[in-house]
Amino acid sequence: MNCEEEPANQGTNLGESSGFVRQGSLRRVIPGENNNENLFMKNKGELSKLYKNIRLEYVILAEYKTVISENIQGVYVIPSRDNFLAWFGVIFVKSGPYEEGVFRFDIILEPDFPDTPKLPTVCFQSKMFHPVVHQETNELSLLKAFTKWDKSENHIWQVLKYIKWIFHNVEGSLPHAVNEEAVSLFKNDKEEFQKKARNIVEESLEHLYDEPPTDDKHYIRFEMYDPNIHEPTRAQLLTQKHEELPKYRKSWVLPGSIIPLGRPPTPDSEKES
Repeated sequence: MNCEEEPANQGTNLGESSGFVRQGSLRRVIPGENNNENLFMKNKGELSKLYKNIRLEYVILAEYKTVISENIQGVYVIPSRDNFLAWFGVIFVKSGPYEEGVFRFDIILEPDFPDTPKLPTVCFQSKMFHPVVHQETNELSLLKAFTKWDKSENHIWQVLKYIKWIFHNVEGSLPHAVNEEAVSLFKNDKEEFQKKARNIVEESLEHLYDEPPTDDKHYIRFEMYDPNIHEPTRAQLLTQKHEELPKYRKSWVLPGSIIPLGRPPTPDSEKES
């Protein structure tokens, strides 16, 4: 699968994909897969498809739960509401040549994930110039990092950490390179490389508030700062006691900034003399 292909739509809602709505324990609702006296689904093909969808859904939920527990700073992802084989992501780069860049990307999983040896496909939505990203397709090369997918060892959170690593450690990523022009500039003309990287950063910021390319409700959207909407949440976060803060909470940025969890300069009155 490449960046131009769409994954098969599995439908995250089993009620939409199979006509079956789960209620209570799955063990109580769903009879054994080989049960010949199945009362609610005579067609074994339909039953097999249902089990496959349910299993995949739980695999995806488990992967997403692990991503949350890893708490990878500056990287945010969520499975599509309409198709859990497609994930929406965004990375905030905090240092290096791509500092301040906000890059959207999609992760596309194979239809037989996680039982396939094929790697997920990671595609950046905006133009990208990086040694490990194919310049023509904006697809991130994972081959040097994973070789093949092994469900007993590989997980999506590792892909996310790799995405973060290539932006914060460009030099270390050179052995994984697929863009020879980027490699040559990084080694022989750092100034030109940094110029191109900066152009990529500025382009990402110019399109930060573009209209979403999809109606998917899980697509990660950014809104312009509105003090009437965002200031009360920011004030609440600043005044709450640390122990009262929820484990997962909304982020905020300073007005006119795109850096998450930024803070205003310390007033002179509070600085040490």
